[in-house]
Amino acid sequence: MDNEKSLRERLIDVGVDLVITEGSASLGLREIARRAGVSHGAPRRHFPTHQALLSAIARRGFEDLGARFEAAIEGAASAQAQLRALARVYVAYALEHRGMFELMFRHDLLDSEGSPSDRPRLRESTLPLYEFIVRLVARYRTERDTAREPVGPAGTEPPPAVTAAALWSNIHGIAQLWAWRSLQLALGAPPSDAASGGAELDRLVDAALDAHLGPVSV
Repeated sequence: MDNEKSLRERLIDVGVDLVITEGSASLGLREIARRAGVSHGAPRRHFPTHQALLSAIARRGFEDLGARFEAAIEGAASAQAQLRALARVYVAYALEHRGMFELMFRHDLLDSEGSPSDRPRLRESTLPLYEFIVRLVARYRTERDTAREPVGPAGTEPPPAVTAAALWSNIHGIAQLWAWRSLQLALGAPPSDAASGGAELDRLVDAALDAHLGPVSV
């Protein structure tokens, strides 16, 4: 049993290393098995489909991103400061691990209806991160309204879940468009900034937060 568990973890470890170093296109079942030192049929004992193995690899990415989120918000007291920290970490992770980031959000590919019932579906890793953003948006509004008068008539703001989804979409789009160098082209930023971003990328993230929450003041 321990050897079987070890093989399952080794296959995931190999896949994680492959996607980080060579991108998501490198994640063939035979290549993962070869690098793990087993026959090409061995992964089927733990992953009945290729998609099941890819989902397990992507889940590691969510665990890594979640740990980075926790570290980022440790010193941020307000909900607004935490949202800003999360947004910057999210974009940085997308640029640092482009292959893993691409794999993590391929729910159309990874979360098929045929997923084994005894394995957690990938969206069970995605949703807690989104729900955390929803809670932070709700908390931000409470903190804002406690400190001053609410902005606009009551009921004019969308629900926190909608604002969180819009903010997530905006930040995800910034990460993708920056990785593709589309935003650098639009803004006249040097193409060499694609991997790091720097101050220009931070300004874009802050602008997204301003648009959905109000001016950033942390």
